[in-house]
Amino acid sequence: MAEEQQQDAQQQDAQPVFGIEKIYVKDLSLEAPNAPQIFLQKEQPEVSIELQNKAAQIDQGVFEVVVTITVTSKVQDKTAFLVEVAQAGIFVIRNVPDENISAILAVTCPNILFPYAREAVSDLVTRAGFPPVLLNPINFEALYAQQLQQQSAENATTH
Repeated sequence: MAEEQQQDAQQQDAQPVFGIEKIYVKDLSLEAPNAPQIFLQKEQPEVSIELQNKAAQIDQGVFEVVVTITVTSKVQDKTAFLVEVAQAGIFVIRNVPDENISAILAVTCPNILFPYAREAVSDLVTRAGFPPVLLNPINFEALYAQQLQQQSAENATTH
């Protein structure tokens, strides 16, 4: 009986584990360098969006993932606003094959963090007096596949 319980405990210990330990804003900034004059401009602003995704192991089976979104709005050559949000999370990933961990860090974790980052961007822009910026959903799976394809192409040219 004790042997069966021990085997059950070992099997449970070997089960894949994915958990969210913490979700937090790591960095947040807003600049409106040409306020208040920029509010008098009637032209439509040009909005550009940059996205970065980084992951780092911080302990055995514990990873920090940071999705950074930078939104810049310009009217002609003047910056209306610049918002940068670094949305982070601490995730536990255990008993997962090493070849699957990078996909979890590049796809699953950013999919969890992105709605928080999108809300922070929209809230910050609105608080600054500008119309809200609603970011479209991002296909992190396609971005990851593109990154893998780019890496394999680079490896093929260096060998």
